[in-house]
Amino acid sequence: MGNKAERIAQLNDEFRKAAWQGGHVYMTQGIQGLPPEDQFQVFKLVKTFNAFSEDNDPYEEHDFGAFDFKRERIFWKIDYYDKSMTFGSEDPADPEVTERVMTVMLANEY
Repeated sequence: MGNKAERIAQLNDEFRKAAWQGGHVYMTQGIQGLPPEDQFQVFKLVKTFNAFSEDNDPYEEHDFGAFDFKRERIFWKIDYYDKSMTFGSEDPADPEVTERVMTVMLANEY
């Protein structure tokens, strides 16, 4: 893994595990439709996710995860935008020019 990918992974992990500072978190209608206690558990599992592999993290940036919760498959994905949220970030390794956006969804909503 190169230095840039390591830095992106570090920033993604910090964003995901800490209070989602430096970005935005969205949930789809499927996640919104879960009972509040299930939503809480899903987000707890997102924050503690650590099952990265070659299959789900080929660029080693820790920008995607999938897990099973009750009878649902859950996906989360981090995308990178410029600070105006208009275009993609020119450099996801630089938090000064990058706004992270994480979406949590049911797999069947992808």
